[in-house]
Amino acid sequence: MQISDLAGKVVLITGASTGIGAALARGFAAQGAAVGLHYHASVDAAEVLAAEISGAGGRVVLIRSDMATGEGARSAVDQAVAAFGRLDGLINNAGAMVRRVSYELATEADYDEIMDLNARSVLVACSAAIPHLKAAGGGFIINTSSIAARNGAGGGAGLYGSAKAFVSNVTRGMAKELIAFGIRVNAVAPGVIATPFHERYSTEAQMKAMVATVPQGRAGVAEDCVGAYLFLASAELSGYIIGQVIEVNGGQLMP
Repeated sequence: MQISDLAGKVVLITGASTGIGAALARGFAAQGAAVGLHYHASVDAAEVLAAEISGAGGRVVLIRSDMATGEGARSAVDQAVAAFGRLDGLINNAGAMVRRVSYELATEADYDEIMDLNARSVLVACSAAIPHLKAAGGGFIINTSSIAARNGAGGGAGLYGSAKAFVSNVTRGMAKELIAFGIRVNAVAPGVIATPFHERYSTEAQMKAMVATVPQGRAGVAEDCVGAYLFLASAELSGYIIGQVIEVNGGQLMP
């Protein structure tokens, strides 16, 4: 399905080398959008994906920075604008659990590391992007939240879930502030998605336990999330939708 108003748009996708971000990069490129493909550590995966998109006729530029730092978050936006001359959309997808740690044992260093990557990065990237979105006459911001933002997480993922709850509420606040400038802000909250995220942070037993709570009977895959982002990016499809968090979780959570 082609979404006509996405063709020609310039979209920066952070954390786009693997998992959901990579699926988004493919999905937006297939719609004719120019993609700023941001990555940090996954150099090989980013280069392979960029070559795939270019080989299929898409417009893509690789952008490398560390989103856990303010400088890195601003740099990602600056690089995208320098490459394409404008910015129409920002997808804040970079994030990670960093580590599983209980609230009892969590240190201030744990807090700083988890919040910097998952929460502060969103604020700084948005702050850097907003002037460019205003200059473009409006656009969209889509933040990646998580089912953990609503259910409190578990198994040592509480700080991560709390960071994502922050992201969900920032989404609502920004939506109110920015709609006057034609900038629509929403979020997507994936549930249990089989990506390198869970390969890194969840054991096989933890994955089985989580999937057992999904009415649809399976973990999601990255491609299951793409439609929600495309929908929220398109003013034709979702022009009167702001401040919403779309849950993509196979029925695991029905708020």
